[in-house]
Amino acid sequence: MTPGPVPFEVFMAEALYGRGGFYTSGGRAGRRGDFLTSPEVGPLFGAVIARFLDAEWVRLGQPDTLVVHEVGAGPGTLARTVLAAEPDCRDALDYVAVELSDSQRASHPEGIRSRADLPEGRLEGVVLANELLDNLPFRLAVHDGAWREAFVDSRGDEVLSVAFDPVPAALPAGAALGARAPLVDRAASFVTHTFERLNGVLVAFDYFAPTTAGLASRPWREWLRTYAGHERGGHYLAEPGAQDITCEVPLDQLPAPDALRTQAQWLELHGITALVDEGRRHWEEHASAPDLTALRMRSRISEAEALTDPSGLGAFLVAEWRGRA
Repeated sequence: MTPGPVPFEVFMAEALYGRGGFYTSGGRAGRRGDFLTSPEVGPLFGAVIARFLDAEWVRLGQPDTLVVHEVGAGPGTLARTVLAAEPDCRDALDYVAVELSDSQRASHPEGIRSRADLPEGRLEGVVLANELLDNLPFRLAVHDGAWREAFVDSRGDEVLSVAFDPVPAALPAGAALGARAPLVDRAASFVTHTFERLNGVLVAFDYFAPTTAGLASRPWREWLRTYAGHERGGHYLAEPGAQDITCEVPLDQLPAPDALRTQAQWLELHGITALVDEGRRHWEEHASAPDLTALRMRSRISEAEALTDPSGLGAFLVAEWRGRA
């Protein structure tokens, strides 16, 4: 770890992405990883994304090339299932999986391009960010009678700065002693820097919260979470590099999205019901002698339930920013 005291944002960046960090040393999504995201539930999520990409391709006039950048692509599960869905735009599809981790890029499927970062300059087409913003390092504000920034010293203990002057606008004027709130400068910068140079749409699926003040009023363990081995981890300062660190992303610190829906609403808008009905019909026709395709089709029912569960993934929010660069 970097010698302290350093801002929590720097500690988090090192703990997740530095040498020996969680993601650089093997932490990942997946059933054999540390947590499940929507693409790992099964291929249905990717099939809905494929329908969305087809709709964007048609909206753009069916261009010869539709560029899709998936940022924070992990081991490439979403890319793999999008390709497997064989979208109508597949011959035009230029799918770019953006992933910082060398080991995870090595798992990306054939038929796509892989790179470590989003290219500079003008962007065309679609940018996808599935559970990316909650993993971008953030500053941490703590209220002990005044709002102060959390730092981490060389022993791994939390220390507080002098009081903010001025206080960041997103923080509420008053809060309980010990209240915490994230300052998501990197997430805001990513969204702004992406859509301002994008001719197309940025779609982010994530743990979003309406306001910073709302997060500050809640117990911090509800919105500042750690994960390892498919279980909630320990304190966010414990065992740096051994667990994921995430937070709910306050929308009032981001540019206002052009559209905001729950994941359940977004999936319904882009055809999940039609895909489930197709799967049910296929299963009924082949249930007497099921093959692998029939079993995959039957699994769409349980996948849809998981993806739209209002107490789980279905409560995720999907924010869209349309750029016109």
